[in-house]
Amino acid sequence: MEDLIKLGREFVQAMRNRRGIEHVDEIYAENAESVEAVVPPGRDVRIAKGRGAIKAKRGDWLATHDIHKLDADGPFVHPPNRFGVRYEAQVTQKATGREMTLREIAIYTVEGGKVVREEFFMLPK
Repeated sequence: MEDLIKLGREFVQAMRNRRGIEHVDEIYAENAESVEAVVPPGRDVRIAKGRGAIKAKRGDWLATHDIHKLDADGPFVHPPNRFGVRYEAQVTQKATGREMTLREIAIYTVEGGKVVREEFFMLPK
């Protein structure tokens, strides 16, 4: 369980430090999957497969949003191989100027010391 806690804490700190793209190569398995609750605006799929696709998804999001505040709370561990993180972000959509507060929870599955799957749960309106 100590390894799960350590990885979870490293993950949360990377998100707090806004290293959401850079840490993918360090913390994610090569074939990791990222699963959104719904198809995000401007995308045609819910699931990104592989490190490259996960980094591209995050890069696309950063290119279309200004982040004013990002809170990452956790990790909330579920041994032997999962942890959760609660996110809250204040952002502005660059194209529209619309300001939003986004809240979601993500569950991360770990195998061999690397994240192999992340699943995002949205707060309905």
